Amino acid sequence: MPKLIKPQSSKAGLAPGSLVYLGDERASKVSIQIMDYDAESLKEVTVSSSQKCEEYLEKPTVTWMHVTGLHDTSIIEKFGKLLDIHELVLEDVLNTAQRPKYEDHGDLIFIVVKKLHWIPEEDDVLAEHVAVLIGNGYVLSFQESEQDVFDAVRERIRTSTGRARKVGADYLGYALIDSIVDDYYIVLEHVDDRVEMIHESVTKNANTETLKVIQRLRKELVYVRKMLWPLRETISSFEDSESELIQKETRPYIRDLYEHTIQIMDNLELLRDTLTSAFEIYLSMVSNRMNDSMRVLTVIATIFIPLTFVAGIYGMNFDNMPELHWKMGYAYVWVVMGIIGVGMFTYFRKRRWL
Repeated sequence: MPKLIKPQSSKAGLAPGSLVYLGDERASKVSIQIMDYDAESLKEVTVSSSQKCEEYLEKPTVTWMHVTGLHDTSIIEKFGKLLDIHELVLEDVLNTAQRPKYEDHGDLIFIVVKKLHWIPEEDDVLAEHVAVLIGNGYVLSFQESEQDVFDAVRERIRTSTGRARKVGADYLGYALIDSIVDDYYIVLEHVDDRVEMIHESVTKNANTETLKVIQRLRKELVYVRKMLWPLRETISSFEDSESELIQKETRPYIRDLYEHTIQIMDNLELLRDTLTSAFEIYLSMVSNRMNDSMRVLTVIATIFIPLTFVAGIYGMNFDNMPELHWKMGYAYVWVVMGIIGVGMFTYFRKRRWL
């Protein structure tokens, strides 16, 4: 499980807008993929520098520039000069600790979101920093890792299915954010399966291993919630935006996207409640087991109290105790103690205290 708070001490004391990459180097080499298309044509290329994107930006087509890898700040800086992007926007692109946000810069819409990955090998959730910039006729997107987070969108553009090739850059920007939001469903489904399993097993075998799983799931849900709450605010701002870059035809899709985030939030809260219920059942089971143990020990102690009393009396060794000189006194005492013990044991069993 990644840390809930990423360190940002390396930026302490620097001027605002300083381009410093905050995060792990997830891609070995920075690559720039371009998809330039309209309803009739499509061109896909991979280039090595931002300058080679300029010729596509001059065309009346939709140009999607996708940058994989953020550790080379010089490439980000060149994109800033090419597209006249504010230095504070570039700073947020490089800051992987930046919470999801929406900004309208007039000729540019800037959106930061967190892409969630489910890691089956580690049974864990990992968040990836993704930044999307929507301009007039172009979309510029950034991601940390080499894994293509927008593969489904690329395939729709290639096969020309749906509206992908018939609309503008604003719809492409929506489609990228929508694909990231859809992955939240996938992650929560995996978490839901584990929560359901632990909820069923906690009543059968509540042990320390169960507690470890519950605590791990609670931390994962806190991690997802940390990404999801600001994402909802971001999509809400995207929906309410009055930017001229967003066409009227695209707004219903953004509204639907916001409804998806609300549904995901509801699912997350339901999982948290279910996991809290499992934790309470675990505590109840542990408490019941302790009570059972204490009850058994109490009954045993109660049985031995009169036996200890009898043994204490005949252990005083006074000379004027006639029972001490009985020939069968020792046997009689054992019989009396046995009757007392068996009688009390039988009484406790009838009262179901044992």
